[in-house]
Amino acid sequence: MTKTLEEIAAQLRDANKKVQLIYAFNGTGKTRLSRAMKNLIAPRIEGDDTPARNKILYYSAFTEDLFYWDNDLKGDGAAKLVIQPNSFTDWILVDQGQEVNITRVFQHYSKAALTPTFNQAYTRDNADGSKSEVKAFSEVTFTIEAGDDAKTDAFKISKGEESNFIWSVFYTLLETVVAELSIAEPDQRGTDQFNALEYVFVDDPVSSLDENHLIELAVNLAELVKKAPAQLRFVITTHSPLFYNVLHNELDLKKKPANDGCYLLERHADGSFTLNTKYGDANKSFTYHLHLRRMLEEAIAQDKVERYHFTLLRNLYEKTAGFLGHDKWGDLLNTAEGNKEAYVRLINTFSHSSLSTEQVADPTPQQKQTVKFLLDNLINNYGYWKQEAQNG
Repeated sequence: MTKTLEEIAAQLRDANKKVQLIYAFNGTGKTRLSRAMKNLIAPRIEGDDTPARNKILYYSAFTEDLFYWDNDLKGDGAAKLVIQPNSFTDWILVDQGQEVNITRVFQHYSKAALTPTFNQAYTRDNADGSKSEVKAFSEVTFTIEAGDDAKTDAFKISKGEESNFIWSVFYTLLETVVAELSIAEPDQRGTDQFNALEYVFVDDPVSSLDENHLIELAVNLAELVKKAPAQLRFVITTHSPLFYNVLHNELDLKKKPANDGCYLLERHADGSFTLNTKYGDANKSFTYHLHLRRMLEEAIAQDKVERYHFTLLRNLYEKTAGFLGHDKWGDLLNTAEGNKEAYVRLINTFSHSSLSTEQVADPTPQQKQTVKFLLDNLINNYGYWKQEAQNG
């Protein structure tokens, strides 16, 4: 039976498990599920100013929205990563003073010399001649430490490094929370702000990491889950087979009855969802490529191709290209009639806009037909697919 994301969030809550691990393809709805879970566990109540983080901590694309770049193009100043006012970073930076540990985690997963520096409070001169106060720990600049106290000018880091930094803030918060809640007597803890914490929701942390660092991140996260007291329950979602497999093994989920707590989240053409129990790790269970093909064929048959289907099509091309030894998924378009570059642009336009749907119009009928055309190109021109269909 299909469900809404709100119903799936309720299913996860009612399962009452220490950890639930969910695999989902990009564009399926993992990030929206994190928001549905937050609204369920900590609904906004008029007149109640209790922060949601008192009951649930969550890391997702919404967490990254708390950070944005001020490139100061007019003032010719340093590029700064600005932290929007929020209780999440205020607690970990202002109240707990964890900037050193954030830097430690960040440098471990990136470059040891790449150094974030948090601002102290200062007064800013505005363009209209007025002045405004800038709070401490509301801006971050990044430099490369060159030795002998020398360093580069502040510069804008890459999107992957930015995601890594934001994860480092969240992970440091999570380390601190687990350490506090592991103190049995509440009155001996350094803070009572997390005494009522129930859930931690983690959605796809730092997908830009190389394999070695991604494995290490998964191992470290699994260790935190195992250290956490019984009151804390975790929901972890990912599109990465490697990240899923490491967590699956490190958390000993293969030893649970019927692979208790392991799922595949599917989105259907009508906008509904299914949360299916999965058995075994990703290599044994998901057959990603066949699943993607079925989802695309279903959408095409029902004339319900949407933006996210372009993401699925790209994933399918990437999976096939990797298996066949191609460096670029676009190489597989050489067998398709028409303009290869135009096909690449079309797929990239939709697949890179999954979180900014207001900027890209719905696919036109011709673009929907292109999805069918390019899926047929893959199936009809690569014998690998015929063999997989027999094996599937």
